[in-house]
Parts: sequence; C-alpha cells; structure tokens
Amino acid sequence: MSCCSSEGHHSGGGTDIAFTAGITTVYTVTGMTCGHCEQSISAAVSALDGVHAGQADAATGPVTVVSAAEPSDALIGTAITNTGYTLSGRASAH
Repeated sequence: MSCCSSEGHHSGGGTDIAFTAGITTVYTVTGMTCGHCEQSISAAVSALDGVHAGQADAATGPVTVVSAAEPSDALIGTAITNTGYTLSGRASAH
C-alpha cells in the first residue's frame, strides 16, 4: 500500500537531496507514484544509521542511498517496507 490514492494522486512535491561522499547504492522500489511517496521513502532511508542521504524517484523507481559503509540490504528493505512500498532489490552499486 502506498501513500497515494488508487489513482496515484497525492499533493506534495519531490525531494532534492545533495549527496555527500560515500558508497552509492541504487535500489529498485515498486509502488511509488508521486512526490509524497518519494519523500516518505527518502526520509525513512535517510534516518538509518550510517546513511548520509537517500533519494527516491517515483518516475523511474530507483532509491539512491549514500552511506558511510556498505549498506545493509535488510535494513534498507525494512525501512522501505515500513513505509508501505516494496524493495525489488539492488539496481547497482558504485
């Protein structure tokens, strides 16, 4: 279940986060449809210990995470699931 109506509508804007140096990992997430979805996921991921920043993109589905060390996929997955979305897996890691 996402934060949006069944038609995918919600008022709200996207989130722009300036990333700092660290390990960048991109995850694929399903269920995002708007800026509020992006904000919910970005905030949940960014709140995790060791994460410098997180940014979700509802238009294409990735969530980019910048962390001090290799991120825990399980912790990222739990944060995303707790916001009502589905983590499909890693898209790539840099």
